[in-house]
Amino acid sequence: MSVVAGCTPAPADNAEEGEIVWAIGGPRSQPGGAHLSIAELWNEENPDTPVRVEALPEAADGAREQQALVLQAGGSEFDVLGLDVIWTGEYVENDWIVSLEDVRADLEGVTLPGPMESSSWGGELWAAPLNTNAGILYYRTDLVDEAPRTWTELCAAAESIAAEEGMDGFIGQGARYEGFVVNWLELFWSAGGDLYNSDQSEVVFDVDLATEVTEFIAESVDDGCFAPGYNTAMEEESRIAFQSGDAAFMRNWPGPYALIADDSESPANGVTGVAPLPSFTGEPGVSAIGGFNNAVSAFSERQDIAKDFVVWAATSVEVQTILAEDAVLPVHVPLYDEFADDPVMQQLGEILQDAKPRPAAPQWAEISLEMQRTLFEAANGQMSARDAAEQMRTFLEGTLNG
Repeated sequence: MSVVAGCTPAPADNAEEGEIVWAIGGPRSQPGGAHLSIAELWNEENPDTPVRVEALPEAADGAREQQALVLQAGGSEFDVLGLDVIWTGEYVENDWIVSLEDVRADLEGVTLPGPMESSSWGGELWAAPLNTNAGILYYRTDLVDEAPRTWTELCAAAESIAAEEGMDGFIGQGARYEGFVVNWLELFWSAGGDLYNSDQSEVVFDVDLATEVTEFIAESVDDGCFAPGYNTAMEEESRIAFQSGDAAFMRNWPGPYALIADDSESPANGVTGVAPLPSFTGEPGVSAIGGFNNAVSAFSERQDIAKDFVVWAATSVEVQTILAEDAVLPVHVPLYDEFADDPVMQQLGEILQDAKPRPAAPQWAEISLEMQRTLFEAANGQMSARDAAEQMRTFLEGTLNG
C-alpha cells in the first residue's frame, strides 16, 4: 500500500483495519521525503498496524489550519499529529491531544532536554519529539582566529573587518516575522531574561533588560555591527549574504552549512566555522529550538498504536538516522556519539543541550505578533525601547489573566 496521501483528509471509515494516519507538513512529508521513509520502515516492522502519511502543506500555517479543521470538528481522520514545537499549549488547551505522561520514561534520558520541554505543557508531557533545530553562529575562520563569545567581541571584530575587508558584520533574521521574534529571544535569553517562569504561571519579563536588548539591536544596526539589510532579512537572505561573502558573521539554522560546503565558488567555502551564539556575559549564548514533535489525537480510535508509533519514532536509531541523513537534526542523544568525526554535529550536540523552546503557550501566535508590533518597531527607531518593553510586559500579563 502507498504511504502517501493527498492533502484532503480521507474519511475514517475508509482507513484500512489497524491503520493509523500520520498528519504532518513540511517538505519531508512530500514524495521522496524522510517522513515517507520513516513510514515505510514502520510498515515493514508492523505490517498489521501500518501508518499512512497524510502530507499536509509545507508551510507551518497551512499544516496547522488543515489539522485544526479536522480537530475542531472532532474528526478521527488523523491519529498522529506532527506539531510545530510552538503549538503544544494551544492543542492541549483545545483538548485536541492526549497526555503522553505514561510513556515519559521511554523518552527521558535518550531524548534531548530542549525538545522534551517543547513537548510539555503544565508540567505534563503531551508529545514525543521527532526532530529538532537550533540557532547557531556562522563565522569566517579566515577573518577571525576564533568565534566571538560575546556580542561586544563580535561587534569589535565586525568593525575591524569592515575597515579592512569592506564587508558587512553580522547578518541574522531581523525582518518583521517570527524570525525576528526568535532572534530577539535568543539575545534576551542570553542576557538572563525570560517571558514566563518554568510552569508559565507567572510573567517574569524584565522591562529593563528587554529595553537594553532592544536598544542593543537598534544601536548595532546604526553603527554597522549588524548588516544594513538585517531588518529585512529572513533565513534565505541571511544565507545568501554570508555565502556570497558579504557578511563575516551569521545567525541561522544548521541547514546552510551543507550548502556553503557544496558551493566551490563561495568565498565562505572551506573557511566557515560554527559555534554557539554569543552572549552578553561570555557564557555560551542560548539558541532557540525549532523542529517537529508528534502528538496523538484525542479523537483517534487507535490511540494505543499511535502512542507506540510516536515513541518509536523518537527513540529508534534507524528513524533518527534517516532524519540526520536528510539534514534534519535528530533528538536521540546517543546518536550524536556516531558523529565523532563531524565537528559540526559535535558542536550542535553541545548547543542543543542548552537550547530553549519558545513558550508553548496557547496564545503564542498573538504573543509573537505583539512582539513584532512593539519590539520590532522599537529596534527600528519607530518607538521607544522602554515603551515597547512596558507594553510587552502588560500584554504578557494579560495572557495569564485572560
